[in-house]
Amino acid sequence: MRNRVLQILRNLFDLVFPNQCVVCGEKLQPDEQVLCMKCLYRIPRTNYHLKNNNPLEKRFWGKADVERATAFYFFSKGSPYRHLLHLLKYNKRTDVGSALGHYAAVDLLESETFREFDYIVPVPLHPNKLRKRGYNQSECIANGLSEVLRVPVDTQTLIRVIENPTQTKKSVYERWENTNGIFDITSSERFEGKRILLVDDVLTTGSTLIACVQALKKSNCRVSVFTLASV
Repeated sequence: MRNRVLQILRNLFDLVFPNQCVVCGEKLQPDEQVLCMKCLYRIPRTNYHLKNNNPLEKRFWGKADVERATAFYFFSKGSPYRHLLHLLKYNKRTDVGSALGHYAAVDLLESETFREFDYIVPVPLHPNKLRKRGYNQSECIANGLSEVLRVPVDTQTLIRVIENPTQTKKSVYERWENTNGIFDITSSERFEGKRILLVDDVLTTGSTLIACVQALKKSNCRVSVFTLASV
């Protein structure tokens, strides 16, 4: 009787507060998270993890020593998937980051160069911003990747030492100037000779990631880049 009552209550809860796909609004099945299978299948994947010297990697050429770079999907105007990052970054939907990180990691397993890392390192927030937001969206993505790739997440070694102004509406040069020297590492020994997967939510100009790579390279490590989306 008790189990039956609990099931009725669950059904009523689902009816009033349905667990919906954040793209199409359809009710999710028990084995689905954030996206229904149809919307997950249709997400505009870049598949850059399968292509050496892909367009994302070329954006780092001459700017940062990056081994590989990839993004899960294309961030384009008018796309029904555009608001995923907004939900993650501003609506406290941390589950969006972890679920999409999980889905992306399943794809990364198709590539030998994206399967084996020593650490996954999310782009850090300044402590003041972290306290204000309550979470780091890049860390949410990193945790989802970690679940599948079985690689530990390190949030202590790469740090943000300067609380820079927002990047919004800045030019490419202003973005680079805004991020120059804002990251550092707490230990050069921890990452010495290691393979690092640097994780961010979206790549626009790449200035933030370039600044992170420059800081990480103080430890003589090998760095690859993953972003959830790419403009």
